[in-house]
Amino acid sequence: MKSLAFILFGLISLAIQGQETNSEFNGHKWDAPYTLPVPKDWTIERFLIPIGFAPEIPYKGIEDIRFTPGWANGKSDEYWSYAFLWYLEGDIKLNCKILEANLEDYYTGLVKINGSKIPGEKAIPVEASFKEIRKDSGDLKTFAGTIRMLDYREQKPIILNCKAHLKTCSGENKTLIFFELSPMPQSHNIWRRLDQLWNDFKFKM
Repeated sequence: MKSLAFILFGLISLAIQGQETNSEFNGHKWDAPYTLPVPKDWTIERFLIPIGFAPEIPYKGIEDIRFTPGWANGKSDEYWSYAFLWYLEGDIKLNCKILEANLEDYYTGLVKINGSKIPGEKAIPVEASFKEIRKDSGDLKTFAGTIRMLDYREQKPIILNCKAHLKTCSGENKTLIFFELSPMPQSHNIWRRLDQLWNDFKFKM
């Protein structure tokens, strides 16, 4: 599954190369100022923000992804289960409307760069819907919602359940948004593992 993850998200890497005009970014060698765990057999990918496939999202920073071992296996209960962190410059204001717009732009672009062989009649618009919920410990805000999109691998609709956590880096003028995603219901144990990533997140001293 590691090779498949890199093939699929290699398309993302190609999409963002054009924005790296003055410096080269190597996500696997980048020295992150924080610790975000990589559990056994999970894979990692990092790239720059602004995002080449979603230039409408108006931020600067790094996206840091954690893929479950089965995220690309349609027969696994880990299918499409993963998490990613946006480590962003500045004080970013976030509410449900902004979050929905960002994720609709993100997944619209993601489907587009991976869906060149998808028949037009199968295309559906990405629809994100979120609400603010009781905030988790350490969060400024916590959101929960869904993302309805086309699964470009199976070429059929899929609904991703999502939790999003907002945090700031005190004194550093940085904002963090951490996303947990899975089509599995919140009762499934995949959510315990995704939650643990955020629970174990910490800034380096």
